[in-house]
Amino acid sequence: MADEEGMLAAEADELDRAAEAALRPRRLHEFIGQPVVRDQLSLVLDAAVARSRPPDHVLLAGPPGLGKTTLAMIVASEVEGALRITSGPAVQHAGDLAAILSSVQEHDVLFIDEIHRLARPAEEMLYLAMEDFRVDVVVGKGPGATAIPLSLPPFTVVGATTRSGLLPAPLRDRFGFTAHMDFYSTDELEQVLTRSARLLEVDLHTDAAAQIASRSRGTPRIANRLLRRVQDWAQVRGTGVLDLAAAMAALEVFEVDRRGLDRLDRAVLEALCRRFGGGPTGLTTLAVAIGEEPETVETVAEPFLVREGFIARTPRGRVATAAAFDHLDLPAPNAPGMLWD
Repeated sequence: MADEEGMLAAEADELDRAAEAALRPRRLHEFIGQPVVRDQLSLVLDAAVARSRPPDHVLLAGPPGLGKTTLAMIVASEVEGALRITSGPAVQHAGDLAAILSSVQEHDVLFIDEIHRLARPAEEMLYLAMEDFRVDVVVGKGPGATAIPLSLPPFTVVGATTRSGLLPAPLRDRFGFTAHMDFYSTDELEQVLTRSARLLEVDLHTDAAAQIASRSRGTPRIANRLLRRVQDWAQVRGTGVLDLAAAMAALEVFEVDRRGLDRLDRAVLEALCRRFGGGPTGLTTLAVAIGEEPETVETVAEPFLVREGFIARTPRGRVATAAAFDHLDLPAPNAPGMLWD
C-alpha cells in the first residue's frame, strides 16, 4: 500500500493488521485517547454487565486508523463474549449474513467493518436480527420457497463506518449507541507510541516520540507504522536506540516531512502550485499530472491536505491556499479567486 497510496495512508494492509494485533489494548482502561467515547462506552458496558444482558448495538464512526476495530474487540472482551468479524463488502447476499448469524451465541459481538457497504438484501435481514433477534431463512426457490424463522440469542452488533452519511436511516436508528471518533492530539499519540515501544521492547526517547507523533496526522495507526520504520532504521543503520537522530533520519528516508506530508501529498501540492499556479484544477487533471488515479488522490491525499488547510475543494476545482505555497517555499500568486489563510 505504501508504494501505491503513500507512506501515510490510514487504511491498513495485511502487514499492518499483523503488527497492530500485538499492540492492541485488550480492555477499555488501556485504550488511549477518545476520552468522550471511552467514558460513554464504559457507561454502556458497565450497565449491560450489571444487568447481565448484552449491551446495545454500537456504531463507531470516524476516519480510518483511529481504533474502531480495537474498540469492537474491547467490547467483546469486556462482556466476555466471542468476537465474530466480517465486513460490508464481504456480505453480498442475505445467505452470507444468515450463515454468520446462525452461529452466534449469547453475549457474542458481531463486528461489521465498513457497514455502510452492506448489500441491500443483507441489510434488510440485519434489521430484523438487530431488533427482534430473529432471521427468516428461505428454503427452496420460486413459488414453493418457504421462510423458516430462526431465533437468535441476544448478541451485540458493532458496526464501523468511515462514511456515516451513507448509512440508511433505518439501519442507523437500530444502534443504541453511536460514537464519533476524532483525530488524536500530539500528546495522545506520544502516549500511544510510548505504550507501543514498551510492548515492542524498544528504547524510545521522549523527543523521538514527540517528533514521530507530530508527523502522524493525528492517527494512531500511522504513528505505530512510523514507529516500526524508525525501529528498522535504528536496528539496521543506528545503535538500536530510537533517539531523536534515529527518528529524524528514518523519517527523512521515508519522505515524511515536518507537517506529516509524504511523497504523494507533496506531489499533489507541487503540481497544483507549480504547474497550475494554485488552481482551480480539476481532480482528473491533477491526478494525470502526478501519474496517479483520481480515486487515490481524492481518498488518500486530499482529506489530510484539506484538513490541514493546504488545499480547498471548490465548484471549479481544487485550489491551493497560501499555506501550501508557504510550505513549498514558493511565493503565493496575487490572483483573483485564490484562498488565503
